[in-house]
Amino acid sequence: MPSPDVVAARVQAVLDIPLHRFLGVRLRDAADPSAGIWFPVDEAAQNQAALLHGGVVYTLLDVAGFLALLPALGDAEHAVTHDLSVSLLRPVRAGARVDVTGSVLRRGRAVAFLRSEATVDGVVVASGQVTKSVVPAG
Repeated sequence: MPSPDVVAARVQAVLDIPLHRFLGVRLRDAADPSAGIWFPVDEAAQNQAALLHGGVVYTLLDVAGFLALLPALGDAEHAVTHDLSVSLLRPVRAGARVDVTGSVLRRGRAVAFLRSEATVDGVVVASGQVTKSVVPAG
């Protein structure tokens, strides 16, 4: 289990990624980063049809999985995406708020299996399976 300072630094590093700032990513609960993120479907997150761009969903399902895994990583460990499989279930309109949550299905010594969901008003709009390789930090 990582120290609180390491968790805080890792969460801030995720939020400070320029793409995440550009998309308006916010924590759902600042006191519990593993609760996931949310973002608005504003111009930065839209495709040409003024709907949520699928690539944005892929990216942020991965981010939510990573945040869910953080409490299970030691101070000397980091996790990188090994595989990502996403199902886009329904279109999302401009102006919507998308909540993205992740959960740890299984954490092994070298690999972690995660599930993430994106919802709008409680309706699942996308789901993903994320596999992360656990690697030395640093």
